[in-house]
Amino acid sequence: MDELTRFAQRARRGDQQALEALARDCYPDVWRLCAALVDADAADDLSQETLARMVRAIRSFRGESSARTWVLAIARRTCMDELRSRARQSRREQALVTHLPEASAEASFPVEVRDLLAGLEPERRAAFALTQLLRLTYQEAAEVCDCPTGTIRSRVARAREDLIKLLDEQPSQASVQTPGCPPEPRPDSL
Repeated sequence: MDELTRFAQRARRGDQQALEALARDCYPDVWRLCAALVDADAADDLSQETLARMVRAIRSFRGESSARTWVLAIARRTCMDELRSRARQSRREQALVTHLPEASAEASFPVEVRDLLAGLEPERRAAFALTQLLRLTYQEAAEVCDCPTGTIRSRVARAREDLIKLLDEQPSQASVQTPGCPPEPRPDSL
């Protein structure tokens, strides 16, 4: 049994120091998962919400999986709640935009990794982040996501395909120019 699981079992019995140690030791992985699933700006708040949910649920920890996967499952659900909330807000805003003719599209900016991950469907993003960024095994990720291991494997494979498509859709760096500036001369045209 790993140290985090021992902390969780002791915290379940009311040991406050074990609960604090569990929260402290889980925080880095929780933050990274939240940043990968939602965004880095929201990761602090989502991590705190995850730990608050963990504290409220600690008495329900049964030890059927490791404490790490149990806490990461809580983090994933917290992130999915946030993403659903954002989707509802986005739909409301989109409904307003369609009724406001002066609304303009946002300028496009070069895509970063988090932007690429944001382009993935939430379940695929979760499976990809858990296995590729946090290095959980497919079995551990399946426990976090509460689904079969095969489902995680297919989500990761589809996420990879989606990321390749997203990358292929991006303009090459050679054709990207700063708004308001002339394009830089290409070496072959000098």
